Amino acid sequence: MPRFIFLAVFCAATSLPASATIFGSVRGIVHDPQHRPIQGAHITLKAQDSDWRQAQDSNGNGEFVFTSVPIGNYTVTVLSKGFEPESQAVLVESDTAPVLHLQLTIEGAKEIVTVSEIPVQATTDSATPTTMLDRTDIEQTPGADRTNGMEMITDYVPASYVTHDMLHMLGGHQVEWLIDGIPIPNTNIATNLGPQIDPRDIDDLEVFSGSYDADYGDRTYGVFNVVPRTGFERDRDCDLVITGGNFYQTDNQLSCGDHSERFAWYLSGNGNRSAYGLQTPIPQVVNDAENGFGGFASFIFNPDTKNQYRLVTSLRRDYYQIPIDPNPNSSGNQILASSGESPSCSVNTSTGATQCLHDAEVEPDGYAIFSWIHTFNPNTLLTVSPFYHYNGADYNASPNDLTASTVQQNANYAGAQTDVSRTFWKNDLQAGFYSFYQHQYNYFNNVFANPTPSTPNVGPSSIGVNGGVVAEFVNDKFKVTPWFTLILGLRETQFSSTSITEHGTDPRIGAALRVPRLNWVFTGFYGYYYQAPPLSTATGALLGLATSQDFGFAPLHGERDIQWQYGVTIPIYNWTLNANNYETRARNWLDHNNIGESNIFWPITWAYAQIQGWSLTLRSPSVLHHGQFHLAYANQIAQATSPITGGLICPPSVGTACPLDIPPGLAPVDHDQRNTLNVGFNGTLPWSSFASANVYYGSGFTNGLFGMPNAQYPGPYLPSHTTFDLSAGKTFAEKVTVSANVVNVANLRVQLDNSLTFGGFHWNDPRQIYGEIRYRFKY
Repeated sequence: MPRFIFLAVFCAATSLPASATIFGSVRGIVHDPQHRPIQGAHITLKAQDSDWRQAQDSNGNGEFVFTSVPIGNYTVTVLSKGFEPESQAVLVESDTAPVLHLQLTIEGAKEIVTVSEIPVQATTDSATPTTMLDRTDIEQTPGADRTNGMEMITDYVPASYVTHDMLHMLGGHQVEWLIDGIPIPNTNIATNLGPQIDPRDIDDLEVFSGSYDADYGDRTYGVFNVVPRTGFERDRDCDLVITGGNFYQTDNQLSCGDHSERFAWYLSGNGNRSAYGLQTPIPQVVNDAENGFGGFASFIFNPDTKNQYRLVTSLRRDYYQIPIDPNPNSSGNQILASSGESPSCSVNTSTGATQCLHDAEVEPDGYAIFSWIHTFNPNTLLTVSPFYHYNGADYNASPNDLTASTVQQNANYAGAQTDVSRTFWKNDLQAGFYSFYQHQYNYFNNVFANPTPSTPNVGPSSIGVNGGVVAEFVNDKFKVTPWFTLILGLRETQFSSTSITEHGTDPRIGAALRVPRLNWVFTGFYGYYYQAPPLSTATGALLGLATSQDFGFAPLHGERDIQWQYGVTIPIYNWTLNANNYETRARNWLDHNNIGESNIFWPITWAYAQIQGWSLTLRSPSVLHHGQFHLAYANQIAQATSPITGGLICPPSVGTACPLDIPPGLAPVDHDQRNTLNVGFNGTLPWSSFASANVYYGSGFTNGLFGMPNAQYPGPYLPSHTTFDLSAGKTFAEKVTVSANVVNVANLRVQLDNSLTFGGFHWNDPRQIYGEIRYRFKY
């Protein structure tokens, strides 16, 4: 997209009213035992885990409204002369408006403040399956607070798991991270492994599993909405976290923060390293070191009651060695060699020496997000959020490799999100813009130590491409009655690059119905999505390499999805049970593959994919005041069908000789796993101690070698696998917390993936044992 068009869109967007999607509002009515409104009651809304608070007095109708409330757990306290104090806990989710009815009792001989449990009554403000986690969940879940850990998602969210080192959710790859409700754009599928944010910098995390409102974008398979640490939870405090364990691992962080009534800040720096990084092609860990370091900062300033300024910045660098199988005669290396792939180690036919790959990837990443939140009145909220994101993925090989590949992929994104939320009559309306301009630079070079006519050295190639996305959206939640909400939205997206221009018009409709007395909430959703593609795949001499191995390249087009979902949320004695059935049908389904011996992922699009499943989650309240239980289960099938329509393809002139020639008809994709189950408990024990455990079961991923003569496993799926994770800790004098963590206690190792790509021949993580010390001190 030309720069002048982006600037025009940016200026137009920043002139509109808006509201960031980490916010909700809290509304209520204060009344006496005869249900008469109480005017002038003093209401305080305070975060349960920090010093964030707002206060106001009820109006003549006993009403109060708190706007721009970040997601999380809060306590509402009401004081009024002649009445007992009253408190109630409330859970705030983004784009929701809980309505509280606070009945005060006549003042008696004793003043007693009671705090009720967080209400388990499911909201009718959304049809989106949502998982809420806070920093305590992340700290206590085994393995979840590691820089590269994904347990905060995979342990709690159905149909989410990691295979070939990538997070998969609801059967797809493309997920999106939001910081303070602002998306961090990244179109480089299959190139980035490094984290967007350190889990220790997260205060609250909302995970959306499909059925998104129009203001949440188009990443069909998962959206992670992060509220980072702000400093409101600190009072001139610093936390020092030091870990150490097997594989020579350490993962350390120093963070500090403070706040006043109008200003809060939080700063952190972290560093990590380990001899085990990526999933290995064999049970042994060889050539698999990783390290990373980074910093994070958050600043919030409230100049007055109507305005707030937020700035979030992050800068990281991560390094990963590519693990190998050191035995050139192993079955895995022989399978790769016989299939035209590059094995980890092979024998040089000229010298007779064994040569192994010593590849590595370096990933820099940084972003800055500024938000201005303005409250016009209790019913209208504005947010303007310009952002910048830089992302890179540089893959480098040893010059002594039989096949030495070098890839550089660097992307710069600049844009803004602007949207408005206004509540009037029975409507909760959101509308706005999201836009970014992108510059993408790709470099590729592949050098064969022993070139042949079929594998010639074709020289390096590079390309620089510009493009961008402009999206407009409007979404309305119409409360037909207090127990029935109709959700209607429309999102229009325009994508343009050097090679193609596309647009998608995506209507979305949802509904939420609460059954009186039972308090069961039924939800339904049907919607369309358009996901913009990566800007480029290949150019110049790289096309010659592809042609020499019977491949070709075609332009990538955006993925177009249709998704429907229906479910029910059932409160059972303060437990919450949620069940959902879903289906996604995708055209130009975005996946990845590699060029023969290059060992590099390249984006591709399949003609069609179909993902069907149902999920179940169960969350408990505090069980006997000693912890919470969680369960997440999914039964799912993910299938796709040929031909491959974009990216690395089979040219029509090649016919059946092409290595990517795939029979027609739906077939399971390489990350298809039919059953996934996580069961866990985070327990609070006496003497300021805690213990947490999680059991994971997976029924096994697709056997990519099924039916081939050298297949190691007989069935269409690889083995099922069950792992057990455990953590325990104790706090001393409210300053020092010591904990021990074990991931995969029994050290059960199974092969997860043997598809013939760079992502294949991966085993699950080995047992990892590490201790952690947290020390809080004043500065």
